[in-house]
Amino acid sequence: MPLRLNHFIGGLIGRFLYLVNNESKRVVSKNIAICFPELDKVQQQDLVKKSLIEAGKNLSESGFIWFNSFAHNAKHIVKENGVQHLGGNENTLLLVPHFGCWEIAARVVSLCRPTTFMYKELNNKKQNALLLALREQQNLGMAAANKKGILKLQRALKDHQLVAILPDQYPGEQGSVVSPFFGHDAKTMTLLVKLARKNKARVLMTWAKRLDKGRGYELNVEPVNILSDTGLMEDDVALMNQAVERLVRTQPQQYLWNYKRFKGVIRY
Repeated sequence: MPLRLNHFIGGLIGRFLYLVNNESKRVVSKNIAICFPELDKVQQQDLVKKSLIEAGKNLSESGFIWFNSFAHNAKHIVKENGVQHLGGNENTLLLVPHFGCWEIAARVVSLCRPTTFMYKELNNKKQNALLLALREQQNLGMAAANKKGILKLQRALKDHQLVAILPDQYPGEQGSVVSPFFGHDAKTMTLLVKLARKNKARVLMTWAKRLDKGRGYELNVEPVNILSDTGLMEDDVALMNQAVERLVRTQPQQYLWNYKRFKGVIRY
């Protein structure tokens, strides 16, 4: 179906999630109360509703992206900012937060330069195999978030590929430090900053902003500095979280608030 209709249906899904009691609404409400204490209750609820509407679009658009060609996806990028930074052979890491539509960002970026994306494996093997088949096509490769996947990322960098990581996934006890995010402690992965230092790589914040009324997406690529003057990993991670927070504050409804970002620190 056309993207306009797809996003309309996704918006209806989000409105339904707002009207009934469910896990997504509970987690979104908790996260927004934590991160935006300056908003009153009415303003917080308005942001909860908008966030769930965007989450519904995120759900409906997945099929639209996965079951169409990369070239078809690219036609829906109606504006680009900073894509010239993707070129060259310099070691390059893409910092891709759970903001806007990261699925289309992955596909379109890989048209510019071969790209390997890190992803979290699903517990169900059949579902995971299907997800890989849908995502791993053309010049877009996937690397699981485990030791084998990290080695694959290193090989991709040596081959002058782009390496993309979603830095706000729950990293577990290992491979993480507690770092501020919206003024609260959050367990945050260290892999991206470690790869940046080890490989002397530049870091590009990359996101596809979802436009209103199914008009398409705006692809943005912006150089960011996440390597601190102190050289301490904790300070690097703090800079990374600050960069993500600055982006989220531009359009907070497009962040994936139904993800338990503060898991392991705050009870949900």
